[in-house]
Amino acid sequence: MQGSPLEESDYTPQFSGHETFPLRYGWLKKAYDAVVEDLNEDHERSIFYDAGAIAKFGVGKNMVIAMRHWARQCGMVQGGGKGNGIAPTEIGEKIFDNNGLDPFMEFPSTAWLIHWKLASSAEKTTWFWFFNHFAGNQFERQQLVENLTKFARDRNWGISSQATIKRDVECFVRTYAARPITQKQTLEDSLECPLTELGLIKAIGKNSGFRLVRGPKPTLGDGVFIYSILDFWRRVSSAQTLSFEALAHYPGSPGRVFLLTEDALADRLSNLEEQTNGQLKWSETAGLKQLVRSEKLDLEDCEEWIDRDYPNNKRKVA
Repeated sequence: MQGSPLEESDYTPQFSGHETFPLRYGWLKKAYDAVVEDLNEDHERSIFYDAGAIAKFGVGKNMVIAMRHWARQCGMVQGGGKGNGIAPTEIGEKIFDNNGLDPFMEFPSTAWLIHWKLASSAEKTTWFWFFNHFAGNQFERQQLVENLTKFARDRNWGISSQATIKRDVECFVRTYAARPITQKQTLEDSLECPLTELGLIKAIGKNSGFRLVRGPKPTLGDGVFIYSILDFWRRVSSAQTLSFEALAHYPGSPGRVFLLTEDALADRLSNLEEQTNGQLKWSETAGLKQLVRSEKLDLEDCEEWIDRDYPNNKRKVA
């Protein structure tokens, strides 16, 4: 298997696009609905760059740009530069359609799915770097800025200034660790990002320190977990087997992205045969720990497994 995408010679880093705003409650649904509504309209520019975007979304210009950014990065819409061509994705329709699985993000599996989209893909550099390259259990913001800046310089990414990385790190931390509520905040400000509910990063003390919360993730649904395995598998290997080492430690793996300890990951892998009716089997033959997939398991249809985490889904995966 290949190495980390961040270490490829043609990798292009991304430290902006969110306008310093972390993802907020309701943004993905609002962005998805706007894109669907705009599909049959004849515009010279996408809905997010249209002259009426501020009035339509009810937020300032920078927030409109941030909404578009997060909708694309979370995989709910695709396309949509300053030209036309933005459209909902299949997974966006599955979740955020009015008759979708979770249009108002009431189930924890939706937040886990969004986290997977952000942290398993190298498109968002800071997110991928943190969950797949950062080795510590505690950190401070400035530590991340310095470590990531060194990582960028070692790879000659040509980052214009450390300030760019600092703003991205600040947005990243606010994505997972909610700020204390102050009297100056509005209600919308205090809600912050839905990914804070995952409890992956916790503030420690009254200073700027944080810790990573490794271990079992009880609210991570089996459907999203199976989806993450198959999504990872189709990106890194075409073989019928995948080693425990890859699943636990390879950049972009479920073990890395979900901060699962080896024991927690092994416990979940051991239950997959029953959960998938034998399409995935955990094997520990001759000391070799690996996951085996059956010939009939289609990696390209892995999104279907997400459905099982939602009580209102109409289809059950066999």
